[in-house]
Parts: sequence; structure tokens; C-alpha cells
Amino acid sequence: MLTFVDRVTDRITMYRLVLYYLATLLGGAFLLGIFRVIQVDPTALAFSVVLITVSCWITNMVFTKVFRAVPNLESLFITALILALILDPTTATDLSGVGLLIFASVWAMAAKFVFSIRRRHAFNPAALGVALPGLLLNEPASWWISGIIWLSPVVLVGGVLLVRKLRRFDLVLSFAAVNLIATLITSSPDEYLSQAQLTVLHTPFFFFAFVMLTEPLTAPQQKIWRIVYGALVGVLASPNIHVADFYFTPELALLAGNLLTLVVSPAGRVVLTLQRIEKAANGAFDFIFSSDRQLAFAAGQYLEWTLPLRRPDDRGNRRYFTIASAPSEEEIRLGVRLSPKGSAFKRELAELRPGDSIVASQLAGSFVLPRDPRQKLVFIAGGIGITPFRSMLGELLERDEARPITVLYGNGSIGEIAYGDILEAAARRLGINTHYAVLNRDGATPDMTIGFIDEETIRSCVPDFRDRVFYISGPQPMVAAQRRHLRNMGVPPWRIKTDFFPGLA
Repeated sequence: MLTFVDRVTDRITMYRLVLYYLATLLGGAFLLGIFRVIQVDPTALAFSVVLITVSCWITNMVFTKVFRAVPNLESLFITALILALILDPTTATDLSGVGLLIFASVWAMAAKFVFSIRRRHAFNPAALGVALPGLLLNEPASWWISGIIWLSPVVLVGGVLLVRKLRRFDLVLSFAAVNLIATLITSSPDEYLSQAQLTVLHTPFFFFAFVMLTEPLTAPQQKIWRIVYGALVGVLASPNIHVADFYFTPELALLAGNLLTLVVSPAGRVVLTLQRIEKAANGAFDFIFSSDRQLAFAAGQYLEWTLPLRRPDDRGNRRYFTIASAPSEEEIRLGVRLSPKGSAFKRELAELRPGDSIVASQLAGSFVLPRDPRQKLVFIAGGIGITPFRSMLGELLERDEARPITVLYGNGSIGEIAYGDILEAAARRLGINTHYAVLNRDGATPDMTIGFIDEETIRSCVPDFRDRVFYISGPQPMVAAQRRHLRNMGVPPWRIKTDFFPGLA
């Protein structure tokens, strides 16, 4: 079952999955309202969704032109749908309600530009949009979606799929545990059961945790800080926690947590200017950029890259790619495989010319070298999945640091082998050898494996595999296959690390 779920969700970018999730909730509420199963006016709901979306769109277009920013329609629609699920629906004749929705929408979009540090919004846009009406107009958000028990299965199943896609269970569990504990210890013992039921069933507990808490740009990237962040927001969002006479609403608790993110994850957006394009292998190219400021990263980490697409497809204009360059290199290198049938993002990426710019953000990733240089490692790469290993080996070459590493590299043909210069230099200077596997034997040397990297290949090339930690990077089916091989060989899961992105390219 999980394999089927993975196959389905792996074909959807993280942002598109959020959109589908929110749209399903709104569609479900609309249908329940039509059949009068719930007390939600479907006409008011439809009007509110349109009003909020149009208000967000107009505001976003104005700000993108003023700040000369790259418009991101997916992000706009996500924020608009979240607002529609939080703020009470209104009708066209309720002028105060109309004004409230417009006010919240404008400020939610403004949050992305006005409250921005290093081109990254400091606060969760939807949270700020609903917090200001409560603070300034005494019109707090109702979070009406949380009171619809009929939609609980959709909230839970969709939310779990989203968190699974993001791999943010640590953040959500930290929030949930601390929020429940804080709620119970501030209640009398005879209220424990009723308070727990109230929190789980009649507050925005799940929707808030799944959708708003996990928003990538305003949540910390490092695991330990994600846990701290979730705990902090969980405490402040507890209904009985207050400072003097001031009680935190969920959105205010989230905004307070966003301040922690600014301290522990200060890296914002960078503007990268294309310098040149180099052919890395047949069908694979390196896009080499200069950055408007120094970017400090660890070898093997990734960035989210944003392009203003003229002809977007259903996968949007944002992608996650590993940084192929080493941290010591002055330029930022992006290695991708291109094909005529590729996504709109890759097609327009291929049309970039020197001097064109792309925006990158959300530096993250734990697919990095261990601190202990004595730890024995195996790098298993498939195709352009060699990029994080190019970064790691490039950095080891720069430091002239030899480590006990064996590289297994699989491709369709010998012409698809990328970064042969780095791999050869690592073998020559550091004793880090690479074993190649190719499907097409044309041009293959006798020491190459003809076929896929399988259990026999691993046992042959890495006799001491039980003592090593395996790093796997490549297409998702290849990564899954290698994990199965290693588990069949008795390698424990904690000795298997896989490169991770919240969406495919």
C-alpha cells in the first residue's frame, strides 16, 4: 500500500499536492453545504473563495512588479485557499465581511514582500493575514474547517500524505505532543478527557499542524530546530497558555515560532546569474551560476530553484535540485538531465542564456558527509544522481582529505557517465575508487558491470559492506531498488541514507 502511495505522490510536486489537498477540503465542504449536512452556505463559500483569490492575485501582481520579483501562482493559490478555509465565508451583501476578507488577503500577500529578509518572507503569509484582523479589528479567525467532523478523514489522510512527502513527521509530532501535554497540565484532572477530545476534534489541531506549521520557508530546516520549533508553537498554541491577560491564537503562536526560524535558519533567497552551460554527459548539462551573495552550504545539500515560466505545466515553476558544486567553489553548479519530453521547468531552464537569472532558496538537506572521517562509506549513484557525490568528492579534493569511500555508479551507457574528471581525480589523489555499471556494453571496459547495480555487484565491490554506511542518489525507482537490495543483504535501515527532495523535477 505504501509503495503505491509513494508512486502516486512522487509524481506530484509538494506544492501541487498541497493545492489538491486544500481544494479537496473546500470541495467537500461545498458539497456538504449543498446537501445541508453542515451549516456552511455553499453560495457564501464559493463567493468567498473567488473574492479571496482575486484579492490575492491583484495584490501579488502589484507587489511582484514593485519589487521586481518572480511571480509564483502556486504559492498565491495555496495562501488563498488556506484563508478561505480559516476565515468565515461571507456574501456580497455583507460589506463588513467582504472588507475583512480583502483586508486579510492583502496582508497575506504583503507578508511575502514587506516582511521579507534576504528575499524570504519572515512570517507565514496566511497566519499573518488572519492574525491582523484579530489584533487590529477584533475579528479573529474562526478556523471553521476544524469543526467539520465529516471532513476529518480528508484532513487526516491528506495531511499525512503531505507530511510524508515533506518528511516533516518530527515537526508535526513535536507540536502535537507538546500541545496536548501543555493543554492537559493546565487543566484540572477531571477535565483531561474532555480537553483532549476538544483539542483533537474541535480545534484546528490537525489542519494547522499539517498545512501551516510545515510551510517550508518559515520553518527551520535542521531536524533539531524543527523539533524545538514544533514544541514552541505547540506550547503557545495551547488554549490555556497566556502571558498576563494575553492568550495566543494558533496563528499568533505560529508567527512567534517564525521568529525562531529567523534566528536559527537565517539563509534567505539568492539570485543566481547564469555564467555558462557545460555538457556533463550525453543528455546532462551543468548550469553554472554566480551568486549575488556568498552561499554557505554543506556538500550534498539542495536548493529550491524558481523560474518564471512562460508556458507552465501542472508541475509548477519550482524544483528541488542538489548543488553539484563543492562549497569551496566560487560558482554554483546545477547538474540536470534534459530531454525533449521533460517538464516545462526543464524546457525553459534549457533556454536560459548567460546573463539570465534564477532565484534559489530553502537551502537544506541532511545528505551530507559524516563528521567522523574514519566512517566507511559507499556512494551508489544512478545517472544524474551523481551530483551530490560530485559536491562531496570535490570538497574532499579541495581539502586533500582521503576517506574510506567506494563509489558505485550506474548509467544506461558509457556516454552518460558524468563528472568523470572528478571521479578520476578522487581515485588518483585520494584512493576513492569508482566501479561503473552500464546497460549498453558498447564501449564498456572489462572492469565495468554490464547491467544494473545489484546485490552481487555490491558484494563483489564492497566485501566489507556490513561495516559501511550507504548513500544512495538517483531516480526514485533506482533508489527504492537499491534500498531493497541492501535490506535483503542485511544492511540495517540506519546505515542507508537516501537523497531526498520534496518534489520531482
